[in-house]
Amino acid sequence: MPVVVQKFGGSSVADVEKIRKVAERVAATRRAGADVCVVVSAMGDTTDELLALAKKVSPAPPRRELDMLLSAGERISMALLSMALQDLGVPAISFTGSQSGIITTDAHASARIVEVRPFRVQEELARGKVVIVAGYQGVSTRKEVTTLGRGGSDTTAVALAAALGADCEIYSDVAGVFSADPRVVPDARRLEALSYDEMQELSAAGAKVLNAQAVEFAKEKGIAVHARSTFGGPEETVVRGGAHPERIAGVATQKELVLLALPAAALPAVLARLEARGAAAAELAVAGERAGLVLSLENVHDWPVLRGELLAAGTGVAVTDEGLGAISVVGTGLSAAHRVLREVIAALEALGAPPRAVFTSALRVTACCEARVLADAARAVHGRLVG
Repeated sequence: MPVVVQKFGGSSVADVEKIRKVAERVAATRRAGADVCVVVSAMGDTTDELLALAKKVSPAPPRRELDMLLSAGERISMALLSMALQDLGVPAISFTGSQSGIITTDAHASARIVEVRPFRVQEELARGKVVIVAGYQGVSTRKEVTTLGRGGSDTTAVALAAALGADCEIYSDVAGVFSADPRVVPDARRLEALSYDEMQELSAAGAKVLNAQAVEFAKEKGIAVHARSTFGGPEETVVRGGAHPERIAGVATQKELVLLALPAAALPAVLARLEARGAAAAELAVAGERAGLVLSLENVHDWPVLRGELLAAGTGVAVTDEGLGAISVVGTGLSAAHRVLREVIAALEALGAPPRAVFTSALRVTACCEARVLADAARAVHGRLVG
């Protein structure tokens, strides 16, 4: 039988009733004649709640212990979904990331998958069972439990699909990928198809439907990814290879960003300190003797401590981290003209929040700005450029 990997995000398994509905959907796929491997995220806001609990204990929780704690969220989801399926008469079994053969690097809180050994998954599929895998986690070559960073369940799903030779379906609370967040921009339209490069840029810019590392993995392995709504109809966005004609694919926003300005000579020391804390620069620019970089705090769980270290190191770092966000426009052919950049700057200036920094590439224009204007900016930029 064909194998399909279905991934359900946190909003899809947020409570018991939704877990039962997911079980019904999985059961229908199984009864239609496919072997099914399901990847699940933690229920609703469980990861945030566990992280808040850790920070009540320590302002800078050790990353190893955070992985031990945060990986528990997906284990709850996988076990409950397995119970729900069995209650429907569908044989099912749940596996942690390590039990399913997800081998990762040693980088706690931001590990990368290096290999998948899905022997137990294949054995149970051959026995006719639905296999439920805890997303977002794996085991390093040193036998340490690791997590893949926010959105890492997508990467788990794509990696398993590649290892199993399966189709990959990503389910969330929206019916595919839109030209902007439809909850913020009512006029946003669903995109029928996206190239890997477009989707990766949108993900890196803050679009939450697919994780950027998952798209990178899909591109490397040639896996087509179908993004769908958990409880909606057949509408979807397909992410696959191939370029699209010159177009604006979408607008995305991010919050919880940090802008660092520093002497270019201090850049190696600052990057080494960030790397030691597992904090990667999302954007980096050097102009003469000055450098600037942007950090996302999404996977940085001890920012106050790291901030203090950067300021105390005597490297001349200036930190902007109060209410900073970014708006990005993604598309093909953006480097051919400066219209997109002009429109983004004009929209922000009209809102009284001119850009703090601007970064451009062949597929993306990003402007850092005050986070308070992001929703209005997204609507304005989308109206100017996408329509």
